[in-house]
Order: sequence, then structure tokens, then C-alpha cells
Amino acid sequence: MALTAGIVGLPNVGKSTLFNAITQAGAESANYPFCTIDPNVGIVEVPDHRLQKLTELVNPKKTIPTAFEFTDIAGIVKGASKGEGLGNQFLSHIRQVDAICHVVRCFQDDNITHVSGQVDPISDIETINLELILADLETVTKRLQRVEKMAKQKDKEALAEYEVLTKLKDAFEEEKPARAVSFTEEQEKLVKGFHLLTSKSALYVANVGEDELLDADSNEHVQRVKEFAEKDEAEVIVVSAKVESEIAELDGEEKELFLEELGIEESGLDQLIKATYQLLGLATYFTAGEQEVRAWTFRKGIKAPQAAGIIHSDFEKGFIRAETVSYDDLAEAGSMQAAKEKGQVRLEGKEYLVKDGDVIHFRFNV
Repeated sequence: MALTAGIVGLPNVGKSTLFNAITQAGAESANYPFCTIDPNVGIVEVPDHRLQKLTELVNPKKTIPTAFEFTDIAGIVKGASKGEGLGNQFLSHIRQVDAICHVVRCFQDDNITHVSGQVDPISDIETINLELILADLETVTKRLQRVEKMAKQKDKEALAEYEVLTKLKDAFEEEKPARAVSFTEEQEKLVKGFHLLTSKSALYVANVGEDELLDADSNEHVQRVKEFAEKDEAEVIVVSAKVESEIAELDGEEKELFLEELGIEESGLDQLIKATYQLLGLATYFTAGEQEVRAWTFRKGIKAPQAAGIIHSDFEKGFIRAETVSYDDLAEAGSMQAAKEKGQVRLEGKEYLVKDGDVIHFRFNV
């Protein structure tokens, strides 16, 4: 499932440091703008306590977590929509991702230059949002020019598109993103076809200093980001990219001990990965047998045959039924046999909408 979240932000806000910590892929990180020119792509595992519990219950030969992609996109600067910096290239990279993780600098460090000379996360957010809006405004304006003639001739499809484009143009001129505009279900389909930058779901990542992590709420910059995000109906994840890069180098018990010493229950990166997974509209179902316990990623709202097709196209073609039990019921019962005896294992057909946490055994015939 090729879904990816793009990490964006102004230069020197900690994007590449954060990306390195997430993927341990070694993206170049340096104290000057444009050190990341080509986008770096990394696969991340989705932390899920349910997978560990299922492994304990089933005792398989191997356990395989689910994963998705993060893309580290080079820093955008003011004027990117007009090609400033490496703007056109960066905007095309953002166009290719499914959701945006917007990293903003909420820490003071005289050794790390800020592209505008001072730390002001709201100004940073507005700079990037405006560049995305201006790029979308250009897209919509060009399309309007093409559609307008046909709309004047009372072409039904052109009229519908003209109405949507005009609504978007008005919003962009008021510096509002496409995701803030209300549309009917039919209009939403049209908007989706425009591939607008500001249609993408977004969350904000407040990057704080390592000494501020435990008391981030006292950080004035973080508070301002949260207030801004609330108006945008977006989530804020607080991280210290520097701390996360240290955590990323540790394994298992070492990581747990380090988090304990810091007084943190869950790393900022784990929180970010989970939040981004939700932002992308993703959920997880499981398969559990002697050979392997495995987590599978699916888009919310798909039916059982399509979920089976994620494993193999033959599973979807020859789908018969899905033997299904919820993770909670299975964990409480203690085994698949006990869950069956309690009547918690169901046989679901082709119209069944798969739910997050379902443990499924697909029956098929090819």
C-alpha cells in the first residue's frame, strides 16, 4: 500500500534530524538551507502493542509489523510558489505525498541559524501554508480559464466544475486552504481530481529543545502552535528531534530504560507515527497462525475481499468468507479455540467492512 506522509518545514527546523530518527536512513543533515534536495524516503514500522500480545498467544515462528512511508522534503522558503529557492521541485515532491507532517521550530539555539533570523513558529507555518495556497491558486486559475468557455455554453459538467473552482479561488484569495472549504460529496470528487496541495490532511510537529520535553506546555512557542492548530482542526505532536535521534540508536530494553529515565511513557516518534497513520486514514488487521503473526495496513472503509487482496490478489478473486474475531475478544479469551467456544469468532461475507483490530483467517478458492 503505497501511502506516504511528507515531512515539510522551513530550512533548519529539524526535519532531517527527525527523519533520520524515524527511519534511521541517514538523510544528510547540515546547518544550511537546501542540504536535502532530493526527497529521502524511509519505511517505518507502526508501533502496536496488540502485535506483541498476539505473538504471546499464538507463539508463531515469526512476527511481522505493518509499515508505511515517510518522505523528507527539502525546506521551503518564501517565494517557493514562484520558484524561489528550489521551490518548484519541492512543491512537486509535496504533490506526490498523501498527508503532510509540518515540522515547526519551537527551540532556541544560537548555533543553528533560522532562515528568517528569529524563532517564530506561527510565521513559519503561515509562510509555508501561503506558498502552498499560492501554488494551488495558480492551478485553479489556469483550470478556470479552460473551463469558463464551456460553462458559458451551459455544459453541465463544466458548470459543476466552474462552481467548485470559483469557490476554491475565493478561498485561496482569502488565504484559506482547500481542506477548510465545505463541499458536497459530488464536489469532493471533483476537488480530489485537482490534486491540490492544500487538500492534503496535515498535522504539526513542534520541535522543542531536549531540556523542554518534559514541560513542553510551558514553552510559549508550543502553546501558540497548539492554538493555531486548533483553528485548523489539526493535531500537534511535541518532539525533541535531538532526543529522538538518541532514542533511535537504542534497542529494546535500552530504549525502555532511557524513556524511563527521561520520565516519558512513549517516545515522540511513536506518537508521531501513530498520529500520521491515523491521518492517512489507515487501520490494521491481523493474521495469526503457527507460521507467522502479521499486521496488515488497510484504508478504512474497505470490505473483506479487498482486505484479503492486500495479502494476495488470489485471495480477493477466490474470496469465500472471512473467519473474524476482534483483537479485544481474542486477547480476553486467551486463544482462538476459547474465542470460538465463547461464540466470538464470526463468519463474515463479501459485504463485511473490516474493522481496526480484526484478526482474520480468509477462506478462498481459486
